[in-house]
Amino acid sequence: MGLIRSMKFMTTLGRDEDGVWVAECPSIPGCVSQGKTQQEALQNIQEAIGLCLEVRAERGLPLTVETRQVEVSV
Repeated sequence: MGLIRSMKFMTTLGRDEDGVWVAECPSIPGCVSQGKTQQEALQNIQEAIGLCLEVRAERGLPLTVETRQVEVSV
């Protein structure tokens, strides 16, 4: 994981209906984790990102997909 350590990823952090903190890395499909606190959720998503990248590399998949933040008015 030498190259992976230097990578940075945007994550989202929010609470679900049960009050659990959920962290997601949109640029890695399916990379989601959670925690009882914000800090725990962020630590867990950091670990999840590393594991997801390893699995995607092993399977020959692109490590990430392109994402953008877009403001939408309603």
